[in-house]
Amino acid sequence: MAVAVRGNRGASNFGAFNLRSFFSYRIFISALFSLLFIATLSVIFTTNPTTPHHDSALPTTGNAYVRRTFLTLNSDPLKTRLDLIYKQASDHITLVNAYAAYARKLKLEMSKQLKMFDDLAQNFSDIQMKPNYRETLFGSTGPLDEDVLRQFEKEVKDRVKTARMMIVESKENYDNQLKIQKLKDTIFAVNELLVKAKKNGAFASSIAARSIPKSLHCLSMRLVEEKISHPEKYTDDEPKAEFEDPSLYHYAIFSDNIIAVSVVVRSVVKNAEEPWKHVFHIVTDRMNLAAMKVWFKMRPVERGAHIEIKAVGDFTFLNSSYVPLLRQHESVNSQKPSSDNTIKFKNPKDTSLLNHLRFYLPEMFPKLWKIVFLEDDVVVQKDLTGLWRIDLDGKVNGAVETCFGSFHRFTHYLNFSNPLIKEKFNPKACAWSYGINIFDLDAWRSEKCTEEYNYWQNLNEDGSLWSGGTLPPGLVIFYSKTKSLDRSWHVLGLGYNPSISMDAINNAAVIHYNGNMKPWLDIAMNQYKGLWTKYVDSDMEFVQVCNFGL
Repeated sequence: MAVAVRGNRGASNFGAFNLRSFFSYRIFISALFSLLFIATLSVIFTTNPTTPHHDSALPTTGNAYVRRTFLTLNSDPLKTRLDLIYKQASDHITLVNAYAAYARKLKLEMSKQLKMFDDLAQNFSDIQMKPNYRETLFGSTGPLDEDVLRQFEKEVKDRVKTARMMIVESKENYDNQLKIQKLKDTIFAVNELLVKAKKNGAFASSIAARSIPKSLHCLSMRLVEEKISHPEKYTDDEPKAEFEDPSLYHYAIFSDNIIAVSVVVRSVVKNAEEPWKHVFHIVTDRMNLAAMKVWFKMRPVERGAHIEIKAVGDFTFLNSSYVPLLRQHESVNSQKPSSDNTIKFKNPKDTSLLNHLRFYLPEMFPKLWKIVFLEDDVVVQKDLTGLWRIDLDGKVNGAVETCFGSFHRFTHYLNFSNPLIKEKFNPKACAWSYGINIFDLDAWRSEKCTEEYNYWQNLNEDGSLWSGGTLPPGLVIFYSKTKSLDRSWHVLGLGYNPSISMDAINNAAVIHYNGNMKPWLDIAMNQYKGLWTKYVDSDMEFVQVCNFGL
């Protein structure tokens, strides 16, 4: 029994020994790791000493801040607070600089605001340069002064608050500026398309204005067919004495457009107080002569007015030996076209003798004293007999002037780089317009205006004095010979200007569809077309057949 007990005690002592050995081992290991940890910290503190905060600028890299933050874990808590303040200031400097750079990129004209951004960023950096902060907070290795830190924090927060207010205010502004820039880019692109569309539109409009509409061609063909079918109805009448009576009111209309001529004549007659005293002299080309005569046979002039219809060829004096324009045509036709011998006109109508007949009025109507010249694209709205009662003060031409400001001056129609033009005319002289003109034919003959026209037309054979048309030579030969009429006699622009005052139109004696948008074309402006169509003889059978779209 004694042996057994001893044996059990021995076993018990052995177990206790093993337990003590196990705990001793763990204590040893813990002590070893503690020593290693302390040694590691010693090495870290020896090789990475704390960097003082006295840099010339705020740190901009993450590594510096991480190192400083790690080190402050073993330092004064106020240093941790200083680092947080320092980082906040650094972040706002970056943000302010970013907005300033963005503003410069947008090229904003906001120099005052850009300066504020730059000053604010500089102020952030300048805070730490203050001697009090530099010595107490950034230059000291000892404990920080809490009062100084609190003052430093207040200044930083004040600047942060200012920065945030500026950024909030500027963000909306910069967003708007970006939208404005995008809008400008869009407007520029659209404007380019608009310019291109306008050019195409102007070109198409020009083609439409120069071409003969199908309805006009139809009308001419129907009228000619009528004459061929019934020649006995359309014999020429004997000339009337009224055609040469200078005491009556005479009008000259030169055109190949039948429907336009009929509107001019009807509008004059309907608004005349004494229509039986009005005489119309219509001159057309040979091709349209028969159709023009048939029209006025089928639809005679109302209220006793008189009408004479002739062709250009009926005036035998108009030949190439006398008319420079005809001679120039023959010269061009007889030679191969080149830059030296081609007449420089943009519109074939500008070279038409029918269009230049206005310069030969005294010879075409030798027995008349005065005559009113009417374009075929006008509508008469009032009695015109008052024109004959205007005292022209010895001038040849009575017309409405068209200049305003610097527009419609002689310099826009004549080439003042040519010495002949430069020495004879004033570039700022006011231009006037054809459409309705009262001509004193006796004064015209005295001033020898037709001879002057022939002289200047010969000089302009190469187009060096003016580019074409009838207004430039008219300005030349009637220079200082034109009497300005009241603007109410003649309102222009119904063929191109959509903004003419309706009061001005309603008060005008004559309205003029000058421009490409003639009232008989599909491109006519709707707001003005009715003023013309109300004088169209819509009861005429051929007008209905030819579908004028009235």
